Amino acid sequence: MLNTSICVLIGLAGGYASGLVGLGGGVLIIPALVFFLKFPQHLAQGTTLALMLPPIGILAVLTYYKQGLVDWRVAILLGAGFILGSWIGSRTALGMSDALLSKVFGVFLLAVSIKMIFFK
Repeated sequence: MLNTSICVLIGLAGGYASGLVGLGGGVLIIPALVFFLKFPQHLAQGTTLALMLPPIGILAVLTYYKQGLVDWRVAILLGAGFILGSWIGSRTALGMSDALLSKVFGVFLLAVSIKMIFFK
């Protein structure tokens, strides 16, 4: 059963990370779909591409979609959260010094890397 709240929260976190440190989809949303919603890696990637569809990922999304690897309901819910999260994240980032923002970015990348390497 699809958990709407979790989808929107993942989108919100991805949008926030995007606004804060300039990334979110591949680094945060894909692992979140794998770990929290138990998506297979390919479905997570296809669904994440669908939320970023206009205009940057249309050909990649069509390729995944043809293989049945896009969950449109989840992509739309993620997108709704992503819009709000990116606005909040960008406002947060603009209130930080460059030095602090660089440290936040580095810690974020390190934490996600450790999770992906050592935990499933």
